[in-house]
Amino acid sequence: MLNLTGITVRLGGRTIIDDATAKLPPNGRIGLIGRNGAGKSTLVRVIAGMLEADAGDVTMPRGSRLGYIAQEAPGGDSTPFETVLAADTERAELMLKSEDCSDPQALAEVHDRLIAIDAHSAPSRAARILVGLGFDEAAQHQPLESFSGGWRMRVALAALLFSQPDLLLLDEPSNHLDLEAVLWLEDFLRSYPATILLVSHERDFLNNVVDHILHLSGGKLTLYPGGYNAFERQRAERQAQIASARAKQQAQRDHLQEYIAKNSARASTAKQAQSRQKALAKLQPIAELIDDPSLSFDFPPPDELRPPLITLDLAAVGYSETPVLQRLNLRIDPDDRIALLGRNGNGKTTLARLLAAQLTPMEGKMAASGKMRVGYFTQYQVEELDRSETPLQHMTVAMPGTSPGAVRAQLGRFGFAGPKAMTEVGKLSGGERARLALALITRDAPHMLILDEPTNHLDVDAREALIQALNDYTGAVVIVSHDRHMLEMTADRLVLVDQGTAHDFDGSIDDYIAFVLAKDPASARKGGENGGESRGINKKEQRKAAAAAREKGQEIRKRAKSAEAELAKLTQQLKAVDQAMFDPKSAEAAFAKLTMSELMKRRAEIETAIEAAEAAWLEASEALEMFAA
Repeated sequence: MLNLTGITVRLGGRTIIDDATAKLPPNGRIGLIGRNGAGKSTLVRVIAGMLEADAGDVTMPRGSRLGYIAQEAPGGDSTPFETVLAADTERAELMLKSEDCSDPQALAEVHDRLIAIDAHSAPSRAARILVGLGFDEAAQHQPLESFSGGWRMRVALAALLFSQPDLLLLDEPSNHLDLEAVLWLEDFLRSYPATILLVSHERDFLNNVVDHILHLSGGKLTLYPGGYNAFERQRAERQAQIASARAKQQAQRDHLQEYIAKNSARASTAKQAQSRQKALAKLQPIAELIDDPSLSFDFPPPDELRPPLITLDLAAVGYSETPVLQRLNLRIDPDDRIALLGRNGNGKTTLARLLAAQLTPMEGKMAASGKMRVGYFTQYQVEELDRSETPLQHMTVAMPGTSPGAVRAQLGRFGFAGPKAMTEVGKLSGGERARLALALITRDAPHMLILDEPTNHLDVDAREALIQALNDYTGAVVIVSHDRHMLEMTADRLVLVDQGTAHDFDGSIDDYIAFVLAKDPASARKGGENGGESRGINKKEQRKAAAAAREKGQEIRKRAKSAEAELAKLTQQLKAVDQAMFDPKSAEAAFAKLTMSELMKRRAEIETAIEAAEAAWLEASEALEMFAA
């Protein structure tokens, strides 16, 4: 269906795509993946004809229709329904001809064609797509200018899906969607009758939709059969083979170099040594595995606060005099990991802003710890970064009165070390800018992180690093995300924001998905209401167990850290005693006046204490290893 041959693209004097070649299967659903900045969007624009490659060809069967969402969201007085219907340009032209045509023969041909393209079902099909993407009947007939940019991008996506091109190009289609719309889109794409090339960083989305992975790395393309999990397995095998080949080659290189060093100076073996030298020169280095040390998230641990951090008692919150959410009863403790669920527009962000103290309750009460610090992340913070300044400049302004070392240490936690800290924000990738925003909001070691769609600019590897960092973080987490993998790996408490309020959903993410898709609405509702039986109880027990496990892990880490500090202190004291015994003139004041007998006694006491500290450290370390396993 689609052939890419020798595609090379250079931007700003840098080669982004280098002689990339791939043959995509007809009617395949291909996921295009790669690290941030690898060139995925650039390649999609080349395929769409929006960017001319410096070299190479893109070929498709003659007459094939290609569909790609424009960068600008649609606007104006047209409604979403009218915009989607107009996307089928052939139908729109035929409908006009059917109204103006006076030739009976031509009119008959027009109607035959309308029947052939199933034009009569177009309005219902357009409505179904819009409903799936979150537009109810009333919203479908409101002017586009009344919607936000994110919702208008949904209209653009709906129009593209409705037009049914032979090659459907989708670049991060879920970025403007909530989880409910993502689930619908997955179902739609699984049954799409033509070829799909999809750029996404969501492993669940890829696993549920695609049948091939096209990996862009180092400017080259590699096609793997299967979904994302299958790709990871194949990539791991390939990396193991590369590592093995590199090890063998290095052993060969070491052997040749050793021979050359030993035999170059001897006349009898000089020629053989020269031959080995040529062989060594011809050894082509095997490409090293790509490992980005700057891919880093490390949230600073907060000091301890007694629970609860926040309590809402029949609180209401909204804008102006209009409440968005009412009857809010919620308690957040330091060990909570909460995911806010619900469609966009239901009030998830409003609740997040209330918890972050950006909004105040209109009714009821909100009690929060006076010493609590909150780190609140939104996409707006990423977009509002000054593109002409560097990460170091941003952090220096955000941490006034702090030493340069502390400023650089905070940047280093998030991968901005060395030259990276001095790079203008405008030259950073979207993922790097998101990391910088996270570094800025956590500069004062907050007790609670509130993250509103933190993964939109992050590739798969960066998302995994963020998940690990959140699981290591010792404060509370409240997260809004359409990435199921992120929610499953970080949240042990689900809060559903719906129908003007918020309440605990006593079920798993899978239960919630079943609820949304109405595959098993009865059991899903059991989990979401007070009538939940064993499943709800089990989930509560799981949350308690998870919280207890985190608390136990923190306790073990404290013990290990305390034992390690004690061991270091005692070792230093032992060195000081030894110094006093063998060179009294340079002895520390605490030991300088002690007799040899007293020093020996003190040394014996320190050695006994060291043995105890070593035993405590070893016990804590073993416990920590068992806990991590």
